[in-house]
Amino acid sequence: QVRLVASGGGSAQAGGSLGLSCTASIGTYDTICMAWFRQAPGYERERVAHIYSRSGTTFHATSVQGRFTISQDNAKNTLYLQMNSLKPEDTAMYYCAAESRSFGDCDTDSYEYWGQGTQVTVSS
Repeated sequence: QVRLVASGGGSAQAGGSLGLSCTASIGTYDTICMAWFRQAPGYERERVAHIYSRSGTTFHATSVQGRFTISQDNAKNTLYLQMNSLKPEDTAMYYCAAESRSFGDCDTDSYEYWGQGTQVTVSS
């Protein structure tokens, strides 16, 4: 059974930084892409960023562009999200996800595997 274990959430002041990690029980190099999503209470789930596992090509949502950076270390089977210049509106549960199906579309929310969430809370 594939497991994605997210860690690194917590609390920060506005303007501060936090880093998230997601360790996979599968070889991340063999996935098509991996992603970070977030969902705040009363809001729809948002894909924050995704990365293509072999090329390293990344996408960041407009809401986080220039502040968040997704990266992946295939030697460690680990996905990262560095979050800088945090804002209160970044407060949410953050989830990592992986897609390994050949027909998988990394630009959607339909990822094959999901980790448990890790809470990020930003205070003003």
